[in-house]
Amino acid sequence: MERMIKQTQCWLDSVIIEHNICPFAKRERDKGSIRFTVDESSEFSQALENLILECERLDENAEIETTLFILAKVGQDFNDYLDFLDIANQLLIEQGCEGVYQLASFHPDYCFADSNVDDPANYTNRSPYPTLHIIREKSLEKALQSYPEPELIPERNIDYCQNLGLEKMQQMLAACKNK
Repeated sequence: MERMIKQTQCWLDSVIIEHNICPFAKRERDKGSIRFTVDESSEFSQALENLILECERLDENAEIETTLFILAKVGQDFNDYLDFLDIANQLLIEQGCEGVYQLASFHPDYCFADSNVDDPANYTNRSPYPTLHIIREKSLEKALQSYPEPELIPERNIDYCQNLGLEKMQQMLAACKNK
C-alpha cells in the first residue's frame, strides 16, 4: 500500500503539478490537505462502500480538502474501471452526495472516447493505478471563480501533452511506477 501511495504522490508531483495539468493541485499539496488512501477490496460492492466511507471522512474532516482513492484490485481492466466509475457516480447520487462531491477519474490505460490509445492526450488522465479523485464541489467552484477561463483547461492539457509527445508522457508515468 505504501508503495502505491508513494508512486501516486510522485505522479501528482512530477506530472500533474509540475506540468500544471491541474492548476489547483499545487496549493493543496503544499498545504498537505490531500489524502491518499489505497482500497484493497477485490469486490466492487466493498470498494463502493469504502468510497462512501471516504466521503464521510471528508464530511468529518474539513482539513482534508480532497482524497485520491487508489484502487489496488478493483478496476484494473479499463472497461471494468469505467463500469465501476459509473456505479460510483450513481451511488454518490443515491447517497445524497450529488452537489457535495464529484469524482475525477484516472487510470493507467485511460483512453478518451474516439481517441487512439497512443494519443498523448490520454495522459491527462493516466495515473500509476486506477484512482478516483474525490473533489469537494464547493471548493472546486470557488477555485474556478478565481481562475481565468477554466473551461479551457482540458483543451490546454490536451494540446500540452500532445506537444510533449507520447514518449515523454510514457517516460514520466513510468518514472513514478519505478519508484
